[in-house]
Amino acid sequence: MRLIIAFLLCYTSVWAQQLPLRNGSGGLFSLGVRTTLSGFNGTNALASGTGFGIGGQFRLQPAASVNTDWFFDYITENAGDFANRTDYHIGWSVLFYPLKNQMPFARPYILAGHCFDYTKLQENANRNNYMERWSSAIQGGIGVHLKLTDRLDLSLVGQYMIHLGTDIHEEYVNGQVVFHQEKGGTLEGHLLFNASINYKIADLW
Repeated sequence: MRLIIAFLLCYTSVWAQQLPLRNGSGGLFSLGVRTTLSGFNGTNALASGTGFGIGGQFRLQPAASVNTDWFFDYITENAGDFANRTDYHIGWSVLFYPLKNQMPFARPYILAGHCFDYTKLQENANRNNYMERWSSAIQGGIGVHLKLTDRLDLSLVGQYMIHLGTDIHEEYVNGQVVFHQEKGGTLEGHLLFNASINYKIADLW
């Protein structure tokens, strides 16, 4: 959230400028920064706590009722008492605006998409002791754009993400942290809440 506030304060005068549209809202290109709260993440979801992260995104809107998000997230959290978990999300979402008549200051939407996730479990006391994996995920949820200026919006999103990959987890055995990777694929889901500030740079068509 601090990153978003700093981004907002630094460029307020620039964001206030109007953006001329060539042919409606199709073709809009935006850049943004985002913060992420991840709930029920990790192999032992209730014990591992909540993850927090930062990231960035860009939007390319192909049509008036459809938009796309292309994002990167860096999320960290505790994974039990002896280890921590880091996730890197790289993915995209399609945003659909169901209301034909736009509200002046708010625009709700439905989203669905896909991402790749790199996960690293690492011992707190020994950074050289770790285990990592790649997984693929799909996500779906709802969100809303809150208009701040013609160029600037605050977007709030709640979504559920399901990962398909191998299960990795930690154990404390005979005074040592040991990581295990199970055979075969498993599903792992978690809630994500995003807040982002997005600036419309140009109308490309």
